Amino acid sequence: MRQPKLLTTLRSYSRASFLADLQAGSTVAMVAIPLSLAIAIASGADPATGLFTAIIGGFFISLLGGSRVQIGGPTGAFIVVVYGVIAEHGFDGLVLATFMAGLLLIIGGYFRAGSLIAFVPEAVVNGFTIGIGIIIGTSQLKDFLGLTADNVPAELIDKLEVLWQARDTLNLPALAISLATLALIILLRRLAPRFPGLIVAVAVGSALVSLFALPVDTVGSRFGDLPSALPVPALPEVSWARIVELFPSAVVIAFLAGVESLLSALVADRMIEGHHRPNAELTAQGVANIASALFGGLPATGAIARTATNIRAGGQTPVAGIVHALVILAVLMLAAPLAGYLAMPALAALLVLTAWNMSEPHKWREYAGAPMEDRLLLLLTLVLTVLVDLTVAIGVGVSIGLALRLRARKNIESDWTPPDR
Repeated sequence: MRQPKLLTTLRSYSRASFLADLQAGSTVAMVAIPLSLAIAIASGADPATGLFTAIIGGFFISLLGGSRVQIGGPTGAFIVVVYGVIAEHGFDGLVLATFMAGLLLIIGGYFRAGSLIAFVPEAVVNGFTIGIGIIIGTSQLKDFLGLTADNVPAELIDKLEVLWQARDTLNLPALAISLATLALIILLRRLAPRFPGLIVAVAVGSALVSLFALPVDTVGSRFGDLPSALPVPALPEVSWARIVELFPSAVVIAFLAGVESLLSALVADRMIEGHHRPNAELTAQGVANIASALFGGLPATGAIARTATNIRAGGQTPVAGIVHALVILAVLMLAAPLAGYLAMPALAALLVLTAWNMSEPHKWREYAGAPMEDRLLLLLTLVLTVLVDLTVAIGVGVSIGLALRLRARKNIESDWTPPDR
């Protein structure tokens, strides 16, 4: 079934539901703003593209999606892919790859591919998720520590070598802001889990930089002023050679968007005891990514952390996600200059914590107790993600995982003997 959840929920919509969605959507927007900026910067893109993605992608994912409470936008899982595509093909290449990924997702939704998520081995998902968390965390060490290092390579080992060579440039004020922001985020999450502590913590850290005139980079000093309006939509430059060149990247973006959005919807179902529509969700992801590309944004997908925040804040219907997108748009139009004061170490602290949460340390003991095949598959996917390439990691992990599953099924079937007739 590909009918959006919004159509179903609006049939019995009430004033109380709208007030709940309004509060939840506004709360999630305050969480999404610093995250969207930080994800865009870590991806090698202009910070404004993160806000464009949250506005456009988030709007269409809620408008057309198959989950009542899903919140969409840029996510940490895409940082590795986006950074690689921009480095190799430029930002225009990323836009075209995102556009193509959107088309692939719409095709997947049309052919009811949403149920295929069950065939992706959980060990593979866990492996590349932890691997992405490691890459994101190490990518933020430069700003977290305030190091001065030019041309930091993307490869993990080379990156760590360059950062180690720059250890003498440690900026103590930057480190202090990073630690203070990190501590405040953790404290606010424990004391007031429904409170939008992310933006408060980043704002406090950034205010300290401005108040004491600390020698710390800010968004404005590094990237200049943010725009105060959405860009005019434009089609990416298309050629057959470019399509062939970017097709593998588009497949990876579509795969990640599909997997993450459906996993997020499954998590949301458990929290609200509901049922999402996977094919509607894939179609919505496709439309959202096409729209994000037209506005010069990043790949968009359902965000597990923001979706959980929406549920905890009282969100009841997709209207909350639409409100979240409109609130970010209002902030962009009315308060864009304030984003220039955000301190880079504060945003780095936010992403370091995001990377830690992505690795789900509370599940490590469960992973250690899994069957040997699952542990080896998780480790293989993790190592390939960190040291080789996410595309290779997903391809190898899924192939081996499916082969193991088929072998197990054959072993079960081989024990069966036909009864005497």
